[in-house]
Amino acid sequence: MSWLHLIVLALIQGLTEFLPISSSAHLILPAQLLGWPDQGPLIDVMAHFGSLFAVLLYFRKDVADILRGSLDLLQRKLNTNSALALNLIISTPPALFLGFLLASQGWDDLLRSPLIIAFTTIVFGVLLWLSDVKAKSDKPVKALSWGGAVTMGLAQSLALIPGTSRSGITMTAGRVLGLSREAAARFSMLMSLPIIGAGGLYAMLKLMGAEKTAHSATLMNGLVVAGLSFVTAYACIALFMKWVGRIGFFPFMIYRLLLGAGLLIWIFAT
Repeated sequence: MSWLHLIVLALIQGLTEFLPISSSAHLILPAQLLGWPDQGPLIDVMAHFGSLFAVLLYFRKDVADILRGSLDLLQRKLNTNSALALNLIISTPPALFLGFLLASQGWDDLLRSPLIIAFTTIVFGVLLWLSDVKAKSDKPVKALSWGGAVTMGLAQSLALIPGTSRSGITMTAGRVLGLSREAAARFSMLMSLPIIGAGGLYAMLKLMGAEKTAHSATLMNGLVVAGLSFVTAYACIALFMKWVGRIGFFPFMIYRLLLGAGLLIWIFAT
């Protein structure tokens, strides 16, 4: 793998993982459009863990609250922290279960089609904007009910379809449930912790069973990808959380419409 290939993948992972524009679509497209080889499990592991540590660092206070809340849950204490921890626990299983089902049956590869990506990019981009403009309230994260957490977890499972965007569909659900833009974005990113962690561990298992070839990525390649993914993801999260309350989701819908339309033109032209 060339250094250009590695750097592009790391930047794409860091920049798109937490924006509502679908990182999976952007990671699939370079190989489709430029004919690059698959990056392999090592790069997947390092890219995921780079963005994971970015979330942990940026939301370190929330993570500390979740850990304290988890201990309170074990002691059957219900408070703001334990409610947040419980909502996070409730929202996680749907995506993990469906992800395991798709991967174990090999169905996940069937969804990695540019045509599917084009349509999901457009459709879910429009739904993201509509949920924002039609939202009737701006509740904080602590106002999210258990039922709302289940709804966001089910929405997150739809992101297994490339082009949907995990952050995009969960923010859409959050706005439908009446969360503010900042609250929907915050809980969406906290929801990413167990999902990215599970994805990284799955890629690590693939790595342990993968055969080494002359084109396999090295540990140094992986460390570069992890570092770039971490830096770009952290900067992206910081800027997004600062500006989302002001700009809303309209610019992301426009980007998704342009990306989806461009993909359709490329598909039917070639």
